[in-house]
Amino acid sequence: LSKMAAAAATRRPLHFVFKVADRTKTAFFYREVLGMKALRHEEFEEGCKASCNGPYDGKWSKTMMGYGAEDNHFVVELTYNYGIKSYKKGNDFECMTISSTSVVKKAKELNWPSTESDGAFTMEAPGGYAFCVHNKDTPGSDPVQSVSLSVSNLSKSLDYWNKILQMKVYSNQGTRATLGYSDGTAKLNLVEVPSPIDHAEAFGRIAFSCPRKELPEIERSVKEGGHKILTPLVSLDTPGKATVEVVILADPDGYEICFVGNEAFRKLSQTDPNADRLLSEAIAADKSDEWFAKKKHK
Repeated sequence: LSKMAAAAATRRPLHFVFKVADRTKTAFFYREVLGMKALRHEEFEEGCKASCNGPYDGKWSKTMMGYGAEDNHFVVELTYNYGIKSYKKGNDFECMTISSTSVVKKAKELNWPSTESDGAFTMEAPGGYAFCVHNKDTPGSDPVQSVSLSVSNLSKSLDYWNKILQMKVYSNQGTRATLGYSDGTAKLNLVEVPSPIDHAEAFGRIAFSCPRKELPEIERSVKEGGHKILTPLVSLDTPGKATVEVVILADPDGYEICFVGNEAFRKLSQTDPNADRLLSEAIAADKSDEWFAKKKHK
């Protein structure tokens, strides 16, 4: 097997991480407008060893939301840092693309602002993250089609994603390219923009899984290519759940990329039937202002 064919067989996109400042409004948008379900909700007392929650070391939560099980859907990871009221947005994240007639219908019913262009509706999640929704359904497949990111130099980005991370190039129009590991999974669109990429504070992260044994190989090939490893191979614990191993990389524009060992991740990412209730309870019990005031006086 060629390296790329092998990667296509074993690697898959998992989720995109959004930092959220207002869990109440955010939960409403993902549940009611996008029609996603909470798949698991986890609370952490201190920051993540692989900076999953950003450069913050306090109490935080993670909520996975999507249209179905993480085993076969590309989902969103909403990270919430208690007490952080807003995140300055950069020019890095373009949009997440979804195909769904019901999302378009719900947005209209709920008067969620959207603009239409060529049959696609663009709407923003709280925090300013754009979603591009095509008014058509894709029966039998995940409604989440792709994530689009701005890049400063498309050919440099392609060298990285295609040659080092072994992602197949589906199309390349000169200033815009589409990549993916396999036909049936969500794609990554890279869009060249004239200005430098500014990740500001709201920057996200994209995650992929691969067999555990490939993690050291990925780390090595990134190093040999002269690119950045943000977090070398490390184990991450989730209370009461499976421990996973991850490597966190940065592409030429500084996008954070997480590769996680698939075997343990499939155990960790089992859908929790209580996730929705846990999210609602956490929102209701959020006393982050009090928590931070106490911490300050210690």
